[in-house]
Amino acid sequence: MAAILSSLRNTVIAGFVLAAVLLLVYLNSGGTFDHNFGAFIMRWLHVGSGVMWIGLLWYFNFVQIPNMGNIPDEQKPAISKVIAPAALWWFRWGAMATIITGLLLATMNNYIIDALTLGAAEGFDVPKDTAIGIGMWLGIIMWFNVWFVIWPNQKIALGIVDAPADKKPAAARTAMLFSRTNTLLSIPMLFAMVSAQNIY
Repeated sequence: MAAILSSLRNTVIAGFVLAAVLLLVYLNSGGTFDHNFGAFIMRWLHVGSGVMWIGLLWYFNFVQIPNMGNIPDEQKPAISKVIAPAALWWFRWGAMATIITGLLLATMNNYIIDALTLGAAEGFDVPKDTAIGIGMWLGIIMWFNVWFVIWPNQKIALGIVDAPADKKPAAARTAMLFSRTNTLLSIPMLFAMVSAQNIY
């Protein structure tokens, strides 16, 4: 077991092997590879991507940012040069995967137009469409913030791209404020998404 858990690659492979065992249980109990199964796989990928994205968003906002002031200056480069760039890679690609799988899922299940119009396409008569639509639009805004505000400013703040030293504090503050905006939006976004699946 230590050989599996000592390596992230082996741990992830083992996780997928266990998921494959669950797939075999599903098939053995009469399950088929139909549309519902395809939609389930897309939702599984969507939720997994979202866990990566929002998990890192909350890590930045609940752990890293509040504690940066407690780290001695000589140790801060370990965060800014090693940890933050790696976390930001998974953060932004988690956001991209979440948006893509979410839009594909909505398309596969034929509610993409109803959701993106917040239910207007159905005369606002289906609260579930409005709820999932609100969640989708909040997710799209958050995705936009990640790719077009947070990441470009983090590249400046962390010295990943060349920029005058006096631009770094403003870039760091902008990235932090938009990251906090996404943290704020993540709460109603999750409420809307989960409510659409459970109370409507």
